[in-house]
Amino acid sequence: MIGARPWAAACFLLPALVVLGALVAYPIGWTVVRSLFGADGFARFVGPGNYVNVFTDHQTLTALENNAIWVVVAPTLATALGLIFAVLTERIRWGTAFKLVVFMPMAISMLAAGIIFRLVYDQDPAKGVANAVVVGVHDTFFKASAYPGAHPRAGSALAASDDGGYTTTAAVSPGTPAMLPLVGIAPTTLHGAQQAAVPAHCPSGAVCGTVWLDFKPGGGGTPGKIEPGMKALSGMRIQAVRDGHTVATATSAKDGTFVLPASSVAGGPVRLSLPESNFTAQYGGVNWLGPTLVTWSIIGSYIWMWTGFAMVLIAAGLAGVPRELLEAARVDGASEWQVFRKITVPLLAPVLVVVLVTLIINVLKVFDLVYVIAPGPTQQDANVLALQLYLSSFGGGNDQGVGSALGVVLLLLVLPAMFFNIRRFRKERSR
Repeated sequence: MIGARPWAAACFLLPALVVLGALVAYPIGWTVVRSLFGADGFARFVGPGNYVNVFTDHQTLTALENNAIWVVVAPTLATALGLIFAVLTERIRWGTAFKLVVFMPMAISMLAAGIIFRLVYDQDPAKGVANAVVVGVHDTFFKASAYPGAHPRAGSALAASDDGGYTTTAAVSPGTPAMLPLVGIAPTTLHGAQQAAVPAHCPSGAVCGTVWLDFKPGGGGTPGKIEPGMKALSGMRIQAVRDGHTVATATSAKDGTFVLPASSVAGGPVRLSLPESNFTAQYGGVNWLGPTLVTWSIIGSYIWMWTGFAMVLIAAGLAGVPRELLEAARVDGASEWQVFRKITVPLLAPVLVVVLVTLIINVLKVFDLVYVIAPGPTQQDANVLALQLYLSSFGGGNDQGVGSALGVVLLLLVLPAMFFNIRRFRKERSR
């Protein structure tokens, strides 16, 4: 009936065409026209000048480079993880619950995800989960320094050594108490530290001494002298060095005292060294949002969000794979890896291509995550085309001509992937 009445079909299509024209066709046409004029509006025609600026500007070239990384890495990893999750969850009882957890990030906006991962990637391990994990693993295998930032007073018996530690300026003879005072430590950090003490008894021929914080609460006191209220520095490593070689090592006790046995220091005076390991700064983790890693960190947050999308679509395609083929391959002796590689993946190829192309279109337009996660100093290092479009048009550049040119470039980059997807859909429908 409608086929015989073209005007009836046109009436049904007219509302959709009006909305499509107002929301898609008109903005595209206006953007193309605007891209041919300068920053001051339609008063100055510049022709292709804005496009020349786009491909010669350093910021835009950085954005193009980052977009290329996004297109190659993000869709590939998200699709691969989605495939792995979809296949593995078929074999476990709680597969549905796992899929729900993986898909849940899709329920939040890009803005919310950006705020979450800005906190996850915080440099302070007390705030950022990523660095809390990294620091925890690091400190498990590499012992943290006892007193980072500690150092001797100027003119004291200790002087800086080439290895980053401190060594006594004069040799110490056995039987003579070695006083090793340090400063540069906040007394409030020495919770539970005992009063520093002079060694009560030093075995004959041994080298003894004390390491302590040379600071008296309330001020006053004599530098280099142990007085009431001065805290001991326990756990400090002390080495006896003779002729450039370490001959003995000791660790200070709870009251700051230490003993280097006579059997090790026999042979004359030695110099006492406090090695660098006592003073190195605490490991602060990885600078996730620094210039080197900021793009990769943001890609990680994108994968966290969109892996669930890929998994659900691939799982739907996997449900349509004939089980007889898989069972026949297993009966014929194929391993699970062979079944996956030679049967499952080829049969899922159409779904995988659709998911991959859809994600490519999506990452070409990524803006929210980069704008929210990347801090100001490194935002340029994480720049992408959509963000550069905003910055050029409204974020300080105030040049909507260049911004419109960027919009046209972005449209041209998206069109091939979009046409490819449309062709795939039409082929699938014609079967």
